[in-house]
Amino acid sequence: MSNNTIDLNINSRVYSIQADTKWTLLYYLRDVLELTGTKYGCGTNDCGACRVLIDGVAKNSCVLLVRNLEGKKIITIEGLQENGQLNIIQQSFVDAGAIQCGFCTPGMIISSTALLNNNSSPSESEIKTALKDNLCRCTGYVKIIDAVQLAASRLKEASNG
Repeated sequence: MSNNTIDLNINSRVYSIQADTKWTLLYYLRDVLELTGTKYGCGTNDCGACRVLIDGVAKNSCVLLVRNLEGKKIITIEGLQENGQLNIIQQSFVDAGAIQCGFCTPGMIISSTALLNNNSSPSESEIKTALKDNLCRCTGYVKIIDAVQLAASRLKEASNG
């Protein structure tokens, strides 16, 4: 086992770690830091349950090696909170009824955050494209799309008010 010391910026906190070169970010988040909001789904880069933001881009953490992430800004679902409260996007998912079993929800919210950070008025087609790599077995996606549209509207109101 080969170890390297690296610094990871996760949710605005820097962790200096001795990381095995084979550790995935998902392993480090869930099993070492106990940030369990990021879910283990497939482990093969297919379902989006493990999505996090890496420098603002939604990425699947199950295939990212921590050794390659030094200097990157990593945000998990826990890091989206604002003063201990759900942020606008998270609350919109709750209010729109977009959460059923909740397993895919963190990844959906991460992907929605990446979309809305770059496109404040996405069309339904753009929302579907942004969420195409997130699988949900419960909702049928209708309420998830509603949640993203609600979040976009609320974010606009917040920036104008």
